[in-house]
Amino acid sequence: MLKNLENWQNMWLLKFNPAKCKIMHIPFNGNPMHDYSFSGTILESTDVERDLGVLTTPDFTWKQNIQSCISKANSMIAWITRSIVTRDKIVMRNVYKCIVRPHLEYCAQLWSPPATHGNWATIIELESVQRRFTRLIDGIGTLPYSDRLKALHLTTLAERRIRGDLIEVYKIVNGMVEYGKDLFRMSRSGDKIISMPSKNKDRLVRKIADSFISECVLSFWNKLPKYVKFSESVNDFKVKLEGFKCGCSEIDTGNFWEVSDMVLSKIEGNSYLENKEKQVKFLRQNPSVAKRQGINLY
Repeated sequence: MLKNLENWQNMWLLKFNPAKCKIMHIPFNGNPMHDYSFSGTILESTDVERDLGVLTTPDFTWKQNIQSCISKANSMIAWITRSIVTRDKIVMRNVYKCIVRPHLEYCAQLWSPPATHGNWATIIELESVQRRFTRLIDGIGTLPYSDRLKALHLTTLAERRIRGDLIEVYKIVNGMVEYGKDLFRMSRSGDKIISMPSKNKDRLVRKIADSFISECVLSFWNKLPKYVKFSESVNDFKVKLEGFKCGCSEIDTGNFWEVSDMVLSKIEGNSYLENKEKQVKFLRQNPSVAKRQGINLY
């Protein structure tokens, strides 16, 4: 491949700059980690590279990319705190949806951590950004996180990411986009996704494959009724998906919105409400502390 590029640049007299070219070694399947040269220059090896705004590392855990998303979102919250005087609920909700939340959802179909053992610390860390922002808003700053979400008509970020996965799957399986056709194997009826577990001998490769959207979204997609899956358009799919969520009975389990209950149960543990009351009482007695922590007492 590199030899072909060299031949191309020599034929068209359009030289590449080897100093700007890098190699990332993927440490799976016994990769020997050879050095590579281009135009007589040994290419530099790198452990992290940004491509289309996403930080990629050799282990494909996306930890650095997630930390970058969290850092950008927190920076925007700090800017909003300094620059916007009002803390009105409607204004702040729109500001959050427009310039904070997009940083936490960009390309999430690629890096979103599945709601499984080993990922909860990352999921809660992502959720902490939304928790931080909702504390700034008038009238709800001291409420429990679940009550703040209800007041703002928001869901947890974990549920939002799964909803985004479902929308992406809808577009792929209905041929609305030109990518991803090989990611899913559909049943004969055309409404269910069949699992395609990796057969790679490397355990780490199989673990990474299990976190792909094709496996993570499988159970949630198969749980949807046919009238949702066969919607006429993306907007129609979104409307019917929300209608299915609102009309589903509590005894029906395994649906995508139950991830919110799992997230909230980990944030609001057994003694959460009791500790929350003590915290609010302390903050009202010490408003300077509340100001430093970015908690709206009014």
